[in-house]
Amino acid sequence: MDDGSIMIVAALVVLVILSGFFSASETAYSSLNEIRMKSRAEDGDAAAARVLAMAQQRDKLFSTILVGDTIANLAAASLGVLLLIRPLGALRGTIVSAVALAVVILLFGEIGPRSMAREIPEKVATVSVPLMRFFISLLAPLTGLFGLWNKLVTHCFHSEAEPDAITEGELITMVSEAESEGELTDREGELIRSAIEFDDVEVDEILTPRVDVVAVKDSISFDALAEVFAESGYSRLPVYHHTIDNIVGVVHEKDASLARLRGQDAWQQLITPALFTTGATKISSMLRTFREEHHHIAIVVDEYGGTEGIVTLEDILEELVGEIWDEHDQAVEDFRPQPDGSWLVAGTASVGDLYEKLDIPPQETDSNTVNGLLQDLTGHLPKVGDGFRLGNYNGVVTHAARRRVTEVRLTPRPAPPEPTEEQAPSGRWFSHTAE
Repeated sequence: MDDGSIMIVAALVVLVILSGFFSASETAYSSLNEIRMKSRAEDGDAAAARVLAMAQQRDKLFSTILVGDTIANLAAASLGVLLLIRPLGALRGTIVSAVALAVVILLFGEIGPRSMAREIPEKVATVSVPLMRFFISLLAPLTGLFGLWNKLVTHCFHSEAEPDAITEGELITMVSEAESEGELTDREGELIRSAIEFDDVEVDEILTPRVDVVAVKDSISFDALAEVFAESGYSRLPVYHHTIDNIVGVVHEKDASLARLRGQDAWQQLITPALFTTGATKISSMLRTFREEHHHIAIVVDEYGGTEGIVTLEDILEELVGEIWDEHDQAVEDFRPQPDGSWLVAGTASVGDLYEKLDIPPQETDSNTVNGLLQDLTGHLPKVGDGFRLGNYNGVVTHAARRRVTEVRLTPRPAPPEPTEEQAPSGRWFSHTAE
């Protein structure tokens, strides 16, 4: 091999390395987690700041990579033909060069570098910054011409659609990925998901329904009021006149206790104005109203002006941080797994939690609770012993009270046996599946 051939081989090696460099850089910057790099840059990581600055000039970066990779591959193909055309002839040299270089470039200029960069994108991007700056300057005339062509094509095929924005679903997916990678704990991920979905929740999804509301009549005695406070454990009680559909205000236990200590006989002057809202109000808006109006409880009014239920500040906060139990609360789990694999589910449990917890496909219902869902599914008031099917579960009502389902048992349905297939003489197939 003469000196000229050695120079060509050396040039081929350099060109394949350059092809691998451009391929690795493209994959690295495409796979780069810019949010993580931005966080590191804000913490004072200079290397991350350089990578982030490079990634932000996206059009110039990828135009340079495309031009550089194309030039390297074309130059390598030309030199390969030049190297082999002498000993093998024009036709054979061209064919052998094309096959050999295709294999070499695929292995060492494309597949290998891209696979490596996909595994360690941040390291590859960091190492490539100085050389990418050099090539951006070197190839600026060519990338500038291609940039003009790109603008022309974009102008001809311009879409008036708004640029894609990150949706809530994509944010939740990003949180799930961060959990799987160990960057977030399950509790942190749950809190972030709750915050993302917070603005979608309406008051009627979290309210205490009318039948469960503890309220007092405005004509009861001071002793009777103190007894209701003691039995319920609540610090505030709605006050109604004649009927619970006519809420006149709210009385605070602290005010009532101080009044009794001072020897007052009447408590009605302690009633403060009530805050009213609708079931369609977003809880984010309700939280803002609570803060501005200095209230902790609101009366939820239905479409007929009657009392649908109540919502409290604690109810809203629980949507973010989960159930809040104080020393007077009796902790009750809505979903209790049983040793036989079944689940005991409270009738007041949220249907959204039911779908998520037991992987049940959403049903056609406007109800927010399991009790309401069963009424929609059965078409009547369910009673103890009623059976039903829900997704892949067989259900039965285990407890009911006051015309409401308070508990159901959901048992996973056994997987159907594999069907056996027998071929009839006519050539048709029959399936026999045991129920």
